[in-house]
Amino acid sequence: MGLPNKDEVEGKFDQVKGKTKEAIGRATDDRELEDEGRADHASGKVEEGFGKARRKVGEAIEDVGDAIKR
Repeated sequence: MGLPNKDEVEGKFDQVKGKTKEAIGRATDDRELEDEGRADHASGKVEEGFGKARRKVGEAIEDVGDAIKR
């Protein structure tokens, strides 16, 4: 497995940020902040998934290139 790319890292960050907002929203009874946190968490998962897919495609292309070189 390769190193995580920018999308994966940003996706993880958004997930953590979202979970934090959710927790603070629940603790302060702020529904709007809680909902915003859920949205951040969900978009972070999507971004991380996109980054993983992009990395896997890049790795597959590298594998094909290596096979051609042989």
